[in-house]
Amino acid sequence: MTNRVFDRWMKNIVKLRACAVTLSILWLIVIGWVAYGWHLGSIGLIDETEPLFAEASRQMLVTGDWITPFFDGETRFDKPALIYWCQAIAYSIFGVNEWAVRLPSAVAAFCVISLAFYTLQWHFLKKDDLENVSRPSRRWLTACLGSAVMAFNPEMIVWGRTGVSDMLLTGCIASALLCFFLGYASKENQDSGVKSSFSPPLRVFASSSRWYLAFYVLIAAAILTKGPIGIVLPGLIIGAFVIYLGNWWEVVQEMHLLSGMLIVLCLSVPWYALVIWRNGWNYVNSFFGYHNLERFAGVVNGHAAPWYFYFVVVLLGFAPYSVYLPVAIARLKFWRRKYWRFQERSEQLGLFAFFWFVGVFGFFTIAVTKLPSYVLPLMPSSAILVALLWSDLERDTRTHKSFQVGREDARMRGRGDTDNVNEPLSVSSSSSPTRSLLWSGWINVSFLSALAIALFNLPQLIGNQPDAPNFRQLLQQSGLHVLGGVMLLFGAVILTALLIGRNYHKSLYVNLLVFTTFLIFVLTPTLFLMDRERQLPLRELSAIAVQAQQPSEELVMVGYKKPSVVFYTRESVNYLKLTEIAAKHIQEQSVKKVQPPSMLIISKPMKFVEMGLKPNDYRNLGTRGVYELIRVPLNRE
Repeated sequence: MTNRVFDRWMKNIVKLRACAVTLSILWLIVIGWVAYGWHLGSIGLIDETEPLFAEASRQMLVTGDWITPFFDGETRFDKPALIYWCQAIAYSIFGVNEWAVRLPSAVAAFCVISLAFYTLQWHFLKKDDLENVSRPSRRWLTACLGSAVMAFNPEMIVWGRTGVSDMLLTGCIASALLCFFLGYASKENQDSGVKSSFSPPLRVFASSSRWYLAFYVLIAAAILTKGPIGIVLPGLIIGAFVIYLGNWWEVVQEMHLLSGMLIVLCLSVPWYALVIWRNGWNYVNSFFGYHNLERFAGVVNGHAAPWYFYFVVVLLGFAPYSVYLPVAIARLKFWRRKYWRFQERSEQLGLFAFFWFVGVFGFFTIAVTKLPSYVLPLMPSSAILVALLWSDLERDTRTHKSFQVGREDARMRGRGDTDNVNEPLSVSSSSSPTRSLLWSGWINVSFLSALAIALFNLPQLIGNQPDAPNFRQLLQQSGLHVLGGVMLLFGAVILTALLIGRNYHKSLYVNLLVFTTFLIFVLTPTLFLMDRERQLPLRELSAIAVQAQQPSEELVMVGYKKPSVVFYTRESVNYLKLTEIAAKHIQEQSVKKVQPPSMLIISKPMKFVEMGLKPNDYRNLGTRGVYELIRVPLNRE
């Protein structure tokens, strides 16, 4: 009864097109703001990687050199220019601050979530057209759930709130793949001459050529974000998809691949040509050689991991929904090639998401260098797979209930032989909600319970933090880990009740609610606590250094490389890893009789002892956390 009322209400909403579009936009704004906008700039830059991007972008804005990225006076060839351009533009509009640093990542995450919402809604609208039914509640609820699951998972939250290139790359690749699918499926609609039931706001985008054009532009943007991986990964996924279906030549022709590649080259190659022209083989060897080929074929910077590394990353990074991925993939029956080949293109979204997931996962599993952020581009496909699973479960649950009601009515009317009641295929014993999701539900309960136990014991598990020695004690005093454990345990109890009551279709709502409340009430306050203990001391010492530094006075950091010091001081910092080298540097500067006859040093007190400095040899300008800022007079003798 409730479902029918909701269906009628949704049909009325859909008839009011402006209202439907407004509600969709409001939904996306709310989840986007909570996931990525809320407190985006309230936490300082996190060493070691984020300040490298932030300062290189600031240097680009200050110097006006939009071709070669620099950090602390040295070229930075790790990543192409698009992330620096985006951050520099954000600086010019909103000022140089943490919010502007992270804005490109947040915008990229919001855009891919919005496009995924549109794709899911479009997919189910086409399904309704093919089946000649109207199910607006299923269409809009699935799109809302899929976009929310995509927004609220650990991997997307972490990288969507961090000012590095990973989320921008994911936004470009994921959006490009979604545009490809929309163009691929829209082409079928145009060829068949089927009258579209799109509302006017959606009909503008019905042309497949527009989607393919957007696909090529986004591929060029991905190449400008992180290099060849921006085209290799989408090419691998799409190639495997169309070869599997056997329509690769047809798709190549309708995509106008040669023209598309020309667009990609025209948009992406000019910057590469300019940076190579200016820097020569230094750039080629550093970026293409070290940061691309060597990362794939060998271990770079000690980032090695076992073959099962990404199984753990996906399990935790897509938590708590990751336990349903095996069921979501198995229900596709991707091995039934003949079945999928005769499906309408618009019905192949699940298969496409499967190839998307496997393509990213397999590629980076083969790569020797492994980092958790590498599989970030598969998170949107994971959310789509889980959303489609939920939609199938909702349908199966309704059909199953209708079937049971039909059997009961037949029995009540005195029909002894209920075997003549035709049971729909979707609720047969091989694919009923009970058999397909019961074990996943209990794994979900166990998973949340294990995480809750880990949170209860988190202060003991994390051990001492060298850069934040008081963090463990403060965390224990705050009780945030206990609150988080209680939330997860409460979620496990609710899921248990749902499993016992066979309300499987509500489990994803519980997971989503648990994660959202955990993000708001536990994770965010914990990040504030960590920032206060780990990063705030360096920001405060940087501010003191800005006030105390004399013209041309050198600023040195000994034993540690914290790029945030460069960003917050707006000055060049001489990073010296070894105390022996630092002591020798002081002697050399004394001999040179530099002006002024002193230097500023940031380090931990034990490093000063290792350098042979006594308390009378320097002046303490400030102590924050585990770090000290001192001024060392240079001996002229």
